[in-house]
Amino acid sequence: MLTPTNHTLEKLELLLKSAGYRVRYEKGNFKTGACLLQNSRMIVVNKFANLESKIAAVADLARTLEIDQHLLDEKQAAFLHQLKQTTLQL
Repeated sequence: MLTPTNHTLEKLELLLKSAGYRVRYEKGNFKTGACLLQNSRMIVVNKFANLESKIAAVADLARTLEIDQHLLDEKQAAFLHQLKQTTLQL
């Protein structure tokens, strides 16, 4: 289970950055809290969402992405494995 802290959000951002994605926080009318722009490998997160919603949205996208394990260090690979094995319960 992911704890709703800034550290968890930073770990998710670093994981995605290592995989070649950019995470940006912008204002917008997002229904899910975040969206993925496929061609640019950019994830846009609603900056007005609360911390729990941001973590849930980014974690959900990270679960569905095909991330090359070779781009990650050991801790990030373990975190991604844990993320894919669990469901988010906030």
